[in-house]
Amino acid sequence: MAIRRTGQQVRIRRGYFECRYGQLHVHNAIPPGGGFDEGTPILALHHSPMSGIAFAPVLPLLGQTRSVYAPDLPGFGASDPPLSRPSVSDYAAAIGDFCESIRLRQVDVVGYQSGSLVGAELAIDRPSFVRRLACIGVPVPSDAEREAFQRAPWPVPPSEDGRHLAIEWQRTREAPGWHLALPQLARLFAEKLHNGPHAWWGLQAALEYPARERLGRIHQPCLVIRPKDEWWQGTLRAQELMSKARLVELPDAGAEAFESAPARIAELLIDFFTP
Repeated sequence: MAIRRTGQQVRIRRGYFECRYGQLHVHNAIPPGGGFDEGTPILALHHSPMSGIAFAPVLPLLGQTRSVYAPDLPGFGASDPPLSRPSVSDYAAAIGDFCESIRLRQVDVVGYQSGSLVGAELAIDRPSFVRRLACIGVPVPSDAEREAFQRAPWPVPPSEDGRHLAIEWQRTREAPGWHLALPQLARLFAEKLHNGPHAWWGLQAALEYPARERLGRIHQPCLVIRPKDEWWQGTLRAQELMSKARLVELPDAGAEAFESAPARIAELLIDFFTP
């Protein structure tokens, strides 16, 4: 299905809402008709160590016909952090608080990388609330990948000589499939640093998530999108666990897929979320 363009401008707004960890900062795309449309709203859950701003390239596309909510998960972006390291289930519960606070009755969910597991847990915990689930670049690690992160979690803690900046910059540049322009790269790198010394909590939660036990419990229609990023193999493992999920491979879209292929991904999501 082609992206519908009405000629009118989608309004992008931000706001704060309550959850169990304090205030949750949310990016919101409002359709030209006003936002109280009849379409099921879209809930967009970002990857670590980023924030809801990761969805900025697709918000104007997805928001043409329905409301889109892209929260900063607790401890990321401008959202208040938990007092201790949370699990994927904890993140999902906080997002559930937000959805209840604005009285959403049902949502379609798209999760990117670690956000896809938060979306999966929300779908399992609230099966009548989550209508459809799309997962992009799903982190289902091998034992070796899990052990490598345990030895060297990232982003790395700040160092007095600033060496951590060079380490993270190099890691960002070397992400599989990366082909963004330097200004995009620099902006995303700054967003990673913004999330502070506990930015590794989100990915740690994802790597501890019992994917083999949980993903098979999803009963909603599912779409798995597989870009050529650091979770190229992990996404295939996830799709095998989600036996009813439809798989779409995007080998030309690399790391930060919303930056590298926004129109293609928005088109896939609109088609999947359209009844």
